[in-house]
Amino acid sequence: MQPWKTVSRKTILNHSRYLVVESHAVQLPDGRVIPDWPWVITPDFVNVVAVTEDDQFLLFRQTKYGIEGTSLAPVGGYIEPGEDPLAAAQRELLEETGYQASDWISLGEYQ
Repeated sequence: MQPWKTVSRKTILNHSRYLVVESHAVQLPDGRVIPDWPWVITPDFVNVVAVTEDDQFLLFRQTKYGIEGTSLAPVGGYIEPGEDPLAAAQRELLEETGYQASDWISLGEYQ
C-alpha cells in the first residue's frame, strides 16, 4: 500500500506552543489531491493507566473550561522539552494524585 504524500502545507493558526493548525494539500495513492486537509500540532503528551494493588483504576477529579462541573480524568499531561516520556508519566502521576508507582509497563506510543 502506498502512503499519502504531503504536497504543500501552510500555517493557518499559530496560537501558542500548545496549538498550531496547518492546512495540508495531500496526495492520495491513486493521485487524487485533497487540497485542505486540517492538521493539528500539539506538544507530545503522556497518558497513564494507573492500577492499584487491588486492581482499581486510579482517576482524579478535576474542573476544566468547557466542561460543566467536576469530571473524572485519567492521569496525563504534556511532556516537557527534553523530558523522557516515562519521567513525564511519573511526574504527572505524582502531581495529579500524590501517588508513586514502582512498576511501569509501556502500552506503546503513537507518532
